[in-house]
Amino acid sequence: MVNSLSLRSILDVNKLTDPNFTDWLCNIKIVSKQEKNAYVLDGPVFKEHNDDVINEENEAYRVYMDDLDQATCVMLASMTQDLQKQHEAMDALNIILKFREMSDKENRTERFDISKELFRCKMSKGSRVRPHVLKMMGYITRLE
Repeated sequence: MVNSLSLRSILDVNKLTDPNFTDWLCNIKIVSKQEKNAYVLDGPVFKEHNDDVINEENEAYRVYMDDLDQATCVMLASMTQDLQKQHEAMDALNIILKFREMSDKENRTERFDISKELFRCKMSKGSRVRPHVLKMMGYITRLE
């Protein structure tokens, strides 16, 4: 029995626009899991074998590469056109690595800026405690 349910429509609605990488990757993993090729996103990278290796290993490599190509196409199709052009020569694993690296840099910068504001936060003489505490709690929540 063939499963006719396709979750790819969530990728049409939630295209990668750069700042939404984490949400987009979560959706990519959901779709890949449903399509039975999520292992290419997390698992070990298969290596190409020479002709001396038995046919089973060559077949496993071919299936892996087909699944990786399919995952890459799904990823590219769920990006904005600008991002597609920038990443069309990459495979799914390298696309994920690049966006994780960019996301980590942005998150570090944002955490630094929030921390700086938190540490500079001083209560004015004669002001109320409650607004000051709420402001500090807001910074701490954003850091989490």
